[in-house]
Amino acid sequence: MIAIKTYRNEWKYQCSEADLIKIESLVASVMETDENSDGPYTIHSLYFDDIFDSCARDTSAGLFKRFKYRIRFYGSSPDKLFLERKEKLEGRCHKKRCVLTDTEYDRILGGDFDELLWSTDKQLLREFCVHSMKRCFSPKAVICYERTAYAEPITNVRVTFDRNISASSEIDRFRDMDYMRVPVLPRDRHLLEVKFDYILNSTYRRLISDECLTQTSFSKYYLGRQTLER
Repeated sequence: MIAIKTYRNEWKYQCSEADLIKIESLVASVMETDENSDGPYTIHSLYFDDIFDSCARDTSAGLFKRFKYRIRFYGSSPDKLFLERKEKLEGRCHKKRCVLTDTEYDRILGGDFDELLWSTDKQLLREFCVHSMKRCFSPKAVICYERTAYAEPITNVRVTFDRNISASSEIDRFRDMDYMRVPVLPRDRHLLEVKFDYILNSTYRRLISDECLTQTSFSKYYLGRQTLER
């Protein structure tokens, strides 16, 4: 049986702090916070790219079909690491993930992809190893931000507020969380994301219909790389 990928819409908006507070107040009146959190939490992501920075270049070029790999953990402890592959197809997103052990993480950072490929039965990790060996993937940047998330499980709508987005080139300090962080946006600029399957109903559409909002293409990884290269 062949699994069919489900791609979700992902609308993004850059906002001022004042606008974000106003919109979050409206969202909180009709949606519950995400079931996995009681409030704001920190997201730490380690992004990978090949020797040509193809993932960053594909984003810059706006290719309809592209992907990137990252290792991510949530909150203030790296006890649970996830390997994720995020794909984009004509503006819609699909994400796959698997849990990584500490040993698997160390092998990835050590570049031991051949050994790791034959020692795991995790399909996503095997795909990552093959890509890494064929295209010489390596860690390029750490991206960190604070997120508050709201969700509506019945309609599968998710609204997230990402503040204080920063980037770091101190890859070795990723799990220690003591890496130097360089802001990606000006102090008063943050990111609002709305994620849904097919059609966003009128209730949620009205929440983001404020005239101050303009939908934008926004890649935390790409802007983080640009920031670090200045």
